[in-house]
Amino acid sequence: MTAPLIVGAMVRTLGAYPSGWRHPGAHADPQQDAAVLRRIARTAEDAGLDYLFFGDWLATGPDLEFRDPYLLARIDPLSAVLYLAGVTERIGLIATVNSTYADPYATARATASLDVLTRGRAGVNLVTGAEPRAAANHGRDAHADNESRYDRAEEFVRALRRLWESWDDDAWIADKESGVLIDARGLRDADVDGAHVRVGGPLNVARPPQAHPPIVHAGTSPRSRALAAAEADIALIGVGADDVAAAVRIRADLRADAAAFGRDPDDLKVVAPVLPVVAETDAAARAIVDRLLLDIPIDDGVSPHAARPAFPANRSLAAFLDAAGLAEDDPARTARVDDRVPPRAANRFGDAAGATLELVRRRTGRDIGGRHPITWRHLIAAHAVPGHFVVGGPDVVADHFEQWRDAGAADGFNVLSAFQPGQFEAFARLAAPELRRRGLLGRSGETLRERLSLGAPRLERAPVAV
Repeated sequence: MTAPLIVGAMVRTLGAYPSGWRHPGAHADPQQDAAVLRRIARTAEDAGLDYLFFGDWLATGPDLEFRDPYLLARIDPLSAVLYLAGVTERIGLIATVNSTYADPYATARATASLDVLTRGRAGVNLVTGAEPRAAANHGRDAHADNESRYDRAEEFVRALRRLWESWDDDAWIADKESGVLIDARGLRDADVDGAHVRVGGPLNVARPPQAHPPIVHAGTSPRSRALAAAEADIALIGVGADDVAAAVRIRADLRADAAAFGRDPDDLKVVAPVLPVVAETDAAARAIVDRLLLDIPIDDGVSPHAARPAFPANRSLAAFLDAAGLAEDDPARTARVDDRVPPRAANRFGDAAGATLELVRRRTGRDIGGRHPITWRHLIAAHAVPGHFVVGGPDVVADHFEQWRDAGAADGFNVLSAFQPGQFEAFARLAAPELRRRGLLGRSGETLRERLSLGAPRLERAPVAV
């Protein structure tokens, strides 16, 4: 019998789609994140999801209001998972750490502490980052180049593993009668002295229940893929919902690379993103997407947003028509953004614009002409902010999960929600039971490592400390 998929929730309290916070009833105040985080965590645990995943971004700025509003103000990931450790009992908790700026000893201490406090539910997502503003926030004159960032990341992983291995399994004796608390022979230094990372150790936290909390990594560069294949337990891939063939190729390549590093490929789990917009019926789900598209700020000649310096240049009718390949003297150039798209204009679209039109048809239920016509606003928004939605009732969402599993495209999914908490709760209430009925959801295991069916951790033993 095939094991259930890995299913986690990628938590973005302001929603994973840029206009999600505008939806009726959506969470929109970072000052109130504590309440929505508790609600998401309890919903995810009750639905049987495997983990909560918290990404990060070490800078902010006005451009994020339009591009990724959820990055403007957010809880530090390690703080978030430690907060939720006390209100959850079974679900895994994965926090992002940027190895370019983080201290390996502090990271090992925080993640080992989380693992002890949760009895083995901790995980860490290691990123290297590529944001110049983050460099300034950490006292750097410039962001590190790609090669040196990954050189440091490789040493960072080695340091984490050696610090987590500071205590042997049987080093803590606590024999009250003899007065012997520890066997000093089981206490180890980290002894890492690399070009980028130096750490002595031992770690002043008890041995993590998982020995090594699972390591997650995502990226597309050759160095990033190599780091995932060599060191990660979970590799996150950023493939859209419509590109199952690309996901199949990427997963096969990652597994082959893992084998080349001497690993069992089954110990590397490949997880893809999914943005389900789910409702009781397909029509109701399409209406949600329709609203999300209409709420994307665009340059419509009226909105004050377009005059702001950070406003994206591609959110205008002219930008869409340029991408569609229409000539400067095309009649569509005189249209208003809320006009219906006429068939004669759509017939002149190039391939990319034609694909955008087809996506809007499928995901909103609208079409050229008829009672629910597609407007230029729909196309501008869908082109400028391409949400990789899976839209429909529970069967549609479950079909997507099943198709990707059967194709060998992914070992699981990170579920994003266009807005919180309504869409995540709809996924948990409607889609999760159907996933469970089909055997796609419902893994077991006391620790996160067991739940993800990971092999035994590879020990990074350093000499004993005494």
